[in-house]
Amino acid sequence: MNARERLRRYLEQRRELGETEFVLDGMPVEDVLSLVGAPPGAGRSDGRPAARVAGRQGAGATGSEAPAPHVPVPPPPAPPPSRIAEGSSTDWRSTLKAAQTRPAEPMRSATPEAALPVGAGAAGDADAIARLCSLQAVAEAIASCTRCGLCRTATRAVPGEGGPQAELICIGEAPGADEDREGRPFVGAAGEVLRKGLAGLKLAPEEYFIANVLKHRPPGNRDPEAAEVDACAPFLRRQVELVRPRVILALGRFAAQTLLQSTAGIGALRGRVHQYQGIPLVVTYHPAATLRNDEWKRPLWEDMKLARRLLDEARAGGPPGTA
Repeated sequence: MNARERLRRYLEQRRELGETEFVLDGMPVEDVLSLVGAPPGAGRSDGRPAARVAGRQGAGATGSEAPAPHVPVPPPPAPPPSRIAEGSSTDWRSTLKAAQTRPAEPMRSATPEAALPVGAGAAGDADAIARLCSLQAVAEAIASCTRCGLCRTATRAVPGEGGPQAELICIGEAPGADEDREGRPFVGAAGEVLRKGLAGLKLAPEEYFIANVLKHRPPGNRDPEAAEVDACAPFLRRQVELVRPRVILALGRFAAQTLLQSTAGIGALRGRVHQYQGIPLVVTYHPAATLRNDEWKRPLWEDMKLARRLLDEARAGGPPGTA
């Protein structure tokens, strides 16, 4: 592997870990990544310039992949107040106990309005989504949704798939090119990694549900924008309400930060059990990251085994809502 490829991979790994600064030569991160052949659009999606040299090395640098030079890596955008839900960290056994004893939410009754398409600007959009009575109704609403501009650039909507009463929900960032073409989540190389891992946990397809924060692919796989996340949030929230899983697995930095309303890097979020709407949530690397770095395969597997252990504990204690 030549020095150019080593540097490119190293920079992408540091960005995946959530680092914000890395000293090089006063150049914006996008200029450096362009020089080493990284695809465009991997930096800020809010239109602001990347940070310049800070005169110090970013936290967490190891120097194991490339020499000490470092570029300023743009921090993830802070989630707005209206993001999906507030998350918190706690001891995983107390989290599990809280999930098992929380009162069951009453199901909303189906109405003729529940199956209507959801469009941009319509009054009560979020309320209409909250009244959708099945995962199929949610998928149909997503297919006709115009709440943000992604519906005009994507090929197909990707609502998600899996068992309607799945005990585990896996949530990623957004559809990629393969998912956009097929209308299904995690069908490319990253999806193969995820599905093999789930099979290794002895989970049948009907026992898990796979979805993304965004339901349409962002152009060029760029970072999702805050307005797009807000537009999709009611759909993901309703999917979680309808499935009522025992455990959630957040795949990658963006999904974890969105669900937990956190700006912490994935290294800080891993290894603990968080909560989303009273449901235990485990954070891990996105399967796509393991295709770039073999060293992340074992942490991904360890996190998936933690999710499985939580699931087994929940099964032993009875479904959520029971004494």
